[in-house]
Amino acid sequence: MRIQQLEYATAVARFGSFRRAAENLHISQPALSENVRRLERELGVEILDRRRSGATVGEHGRELLPHLLAVIEAADNLKRAAGASRQLSRTVRVGTVTAAMVPLLTPTIHAFHDSHPSTQVEIITAQQTGIHRALLEGSIDLGLVDYLEGDDLPPEFESTALLRGRPVVVARPDDELASAPTVRTADLWDRPLIAMRAGYVMHRYVMRLLDGREPSFSCAADGAEMGKLMVAAGLGVAVLPDYSVLGDPLERSGEIAYRPLEEDDTAVLLVLQRRRSTAAPNAISDLHDLFVAEGRRARDGGAPAGR
Repeated sequence: MRIQQLEYATAVARFGSFRRAAENLHISQPALSENVRRLERELGVEILDRRRSGATVGEHGRELLPHLLAVIEAADNLKRAAGASRQLSRTVRVGTVTAAMVPLLTPTIHAFHDSHPSTQVEIITAQQTGIHRALLEGSIDLGLVDYLEGDDLPPEFESTALLRGRPVVVARPDDELASAPTVRTADLWDRPLIAMRAGYVMHRYVMRLLDGREPSFSCAADGAEMGKLMVAAGLGVAVLPDYSVLGDPLERSGEIAYRPLEEDDTAVLLVLQRRRSTAAPNAISDLHDLFVAEGRRARDGGAPAGR
């Protein structure tokens, strides 16, 4: 068993196909496939499920991936301790239910780049269930997920609340809803509504808010970014967490506005999650800590973390 074989197997798991992993590793696909096969034969289990559409982590692979990553990280630490001259580049992948959150995401990435200039950060937008599955499989390293206050948090992840906000109605500035300081739930019943697709926490919240009533027109959006664009285009109004709107380019440019709901005091939490592990790579731990520091700064209204 060679460390390189472990790196090859985790690369296929991360990229979801042998072809993409081979391109990233700059080796031939047959050589990559043979190395992974040798590792699986030596371990006596199949790490990957091979399909025409790509490769996914199998049942045994989900159990072994954390150990593979721990061995790779230990080897990296040994190389650094021995004064290895080759600097290993790394990609840290962050799954998020909304790619905006400008007051949080942008300064955190700036601060991370200052201390890890050779490490790439990849932002991946997905639903909550997709982020959880990817965290368990090891294809993403950190997850930013929305919860309604009081929701149960999954025990298999280490969870840290970064932001606490409230649901707001997002509309165009020339919409009559934006002319009042607050919006009543009843004001939404006869309005075109841009809702989040099932699987997002705000879809669950809006269904509860409407209490079985059907809006005059509903359009489902895949995430807050598409929802805000549709609001700016005049297709309707949306209900989103305030922290996904405040500081957004569309809000700063005056193309969208937001107002709190009058009779609702529901809290929405943005939670940072990572797989429970004792051997997280330094880059992942550092980015995690910067997110926590930036969340604290955003809550306190202080200077950006690390800047």
